[in-house]
Amino acid sequence: MSQEIGVIGSPDFTTGFRLAGVRKCENVPDDEKDERLDAVVDEMLDDESVGIVVMHDEDLEHLSRTVRQRVETSVEPVLVTLGGGTGAGGLRQQIKRAIGIDLMEEDQQ
Repeated sequence: MSQEIGVIGSPDFTTGFRLAGVRKCENVPDDEKDERLDAVVDEMLDDESVGIVVMHDEDLEHLSRTVRQRVETSVEPVLVTLGGGTGAGGLRQQIKRAIGIDLMEEDQQ
């Protein structure tokens, strides 16, 4: 069974992932993050088909202490955050470490 990537964030954040073919995207508008983000993150972490959860690093501040601790210690799925100086190279290494393969390798068939 292949693992999917799940993306959580504002519609602006998730749109690029949707266009790239990521099917599991949860939109949480900025004005709803304090009320809804905990529940959406918990649901994504409980989804056994998801291997990587992608969020903007600033969204972690909207999580309750309990949920933040859960995402920070989760091994599967692994949380990858973008923003705050995490360049594409850093993301590539985090994903490679999480799933064991380099998704951006040219000659992968």
